[in-house]
Amino acid sequence: MSENPSVPGQRRNIMMRNDWWATGWEHVLPRQGLPLTMLIGTASQPGCTGSLDDVLREVFDGHWAMIGGDLEGALSFRWSDEEWDHEEEPEGREAYEARHWEKFGAMLTAAGFPVPRTVRDLSELYLAWGLAGREEGPEGTRWSMPDTLPLPEELLPLDAEATELIARTRWALHVHPLVNNLTGHLIDRLGAPKEILTSLDRLAAATGQKVGDVRHALLELVKSDDARVYRGEEPAESASLEAHQRFRLVMDWDHFHEARVWVAGDTDDGT
Repeated sequence: MSENPSVPGQRRNIMMRNDWWATGWEHVLPRQGLPLTMLIGTASQPGCTGSLDDVLREVFDGHWAMIGGDLEGALSFRWSDEEWDHEEEPEGREAYEARHWEKFGAMLTAAGFPVPRTVRDLSELYLAWGLAGREEGPEGTRWSMPDTLPLPEELLPLDAEATELIARTRWALHVHPLVNNLTGHLIDRLGAPKEILTSLDRLAAATGQKVGDVRHALLELVKSDDARVYRGEEPAESASLEAHQRFRLVMDWDHFHEARVWVAGDTDDGT
């Protein structure tokens, strides 16, 4: 599969696109959608030729538990070895799978797509949806992925539950870096004050963010009960503040830190 076949047993690092999470496909597809995306991303590396089976053999010696073994592995909506929480999900694994398959099948049928049963079937849907490309050339099969992935709502009639989950995921991915930027300024530069008198435009200038981004960060802090916003002695709505209006930002740092889990060895880039 490699353009340098003289290197026996050559290995490639498994690849994953950073923008996958923001697309929301994880809330639509069976669990194997994530490892399949990683496999196709790996096959799409420059200089890589061959089928997905070839990539699987090169990287995982032909068997990857995360994908269900190989491309003939059956799709599912929960990992088979995942411990089941009967209190949180009393319906049980079989009922859970049946419910999700019914929704998934109805959605695909309504959009005119076949319902996949194996990872290989799902890879063919990736091609139909434009999540991946495949071309045959003199050197063999070449896989690719577009610069911008199509979104599930552009291709499928999503139900209210999936739509809400995707919206929440995208909001979290958008707002969390903004919150980190703002709270980093408050902690590192201002010494974590219990309260400050400020304005949106002042915070924007101090953090290098747009006023709208600071507003989003404040909204999230208030929603999470990490902060309160006042105009004088009266509570104020962050969403309605003018950029220049002064307000008191009152932080609950105990709650802020209790709500966050810190792992030894974490770095700013998440590695």
